[in-house]
Amino acid sequence: MTGARPTGAVLPTAQRTLRVGGWLSLPVRSRSLLVGLGLVGALVVIAMLTVTLGTLGVAPADLARTVLGQGAGTDRIVWGTIRGPRLIVGIAAGAALGIAGTLFQTVTRNPLGSPDVIGLSAGAAAGAAAFGVLWTGILPQPVGALVGASAAMGLVYLATGRGFSSPSRMLLVGIGVSAVSLAFVEFVIVRVGREEAITLAAYLSGTLASRSWDHAATIWLSLVVLAPCALVLSRRLQLVEMGDEQADALGARSGRTRVFAVLVSIGLATAAVNVVGPIGFIALTAPQIARRLTRAPGPNVVMSALVGALLLCLADLLTQQSPFPVQLPVGVLTALVGGLYLGSLLFGQWKKGTL
Repeated sequence: MTGARPTGAVLPTAQRTLRVGGWLSLPVRSRSLLVGLGLVGALVVIAMLTVTLGTLGVAPADLARTVLGQGAGTDRIVWGTIRGPRLIVGIAAGAALGIAGTLFQTVTRNPLGSPDVIGLSAGAAAGAAAFGVLWTGILPQPVGALVGASAAMGLVYLATGRGFSSPSRMLLVGIGVSAVSLAFVEFVIVRVGREEAITLAAYLSGTLASRSWDHAATIWLSLVVLAPCALVLSRRLQLVEMGDEQADALGARSGRTRVFAVLVSIGLATAAVNVVGPIGFIALTAPQIARRLTRAPGPNVVMSALVGALLLCLADLLTQQSPFPVQLPVGVLTALVGGLYLGSLLFGQWKKGTL
């Protein structure tokens, strides 16, 4: 598995360079621009359906007025309390997971390099459970999630014996770290009271229900701070994809770039897990879909963010409008679809003889 590219061959496309001052230059390809516009349009449609469908839905004619705070009383409650925060959190959390996934896959040069596959999400969940429920008062839950994610990645880094340079070892060690983290979470559920256990179990399934504007502020602040860091790293990460020796020869400083990319990915994934729980496989699938749509090399940070937001909001829309009497957590649906996708990736790696 070592050295495998995140996907198959990438077709060259015409590109222009967008420069921001003298410190950031981004390649802009015509195909990527068209795909990005299409993704934004699809995300807008899903957002409108999220707010308007169902018995509590806002009438399409009143949607703009309601979003601006001028709607009727019921519509304002639906937007301001029930569906608005849920939608805004879903967009940001999906984008954060998409960026975290593409950073990991670029660093490891492997399609299986994902925060939820190698134990980061499970570690963050364990930290949130420990300091948010079991040992309250020591650390705030967001800080506890960050501690858990960092500890999980530290274990992966040390246990592989080769840091983050061996994707196959990262995958195997990550599975073990995830298992231990989830076992600890189950221990916490058993130890705490019934009400706390139910709340914690719902959180660990991954859900956008009962989100607030405070959750939205937390995840958007993290995205606004860390997404530009990912964009700055994207050019060097494109060189790292070719191999450490080539990247170092071109001045990319592969070791330092890899560490910074992992830290940014940890921050984004932890922020998402903190507000929506460990929603699985968005970080795994979003970069793959983005790369196949754009056929562009490199981490595709912006496209991965758009695909991640689109996937999470679409999954949440389906769970809200499902015919089941009890609304399923969105993490159940993403885990089902993502598990099938992971199986197809593993089968493809096995056929190529790289697994």
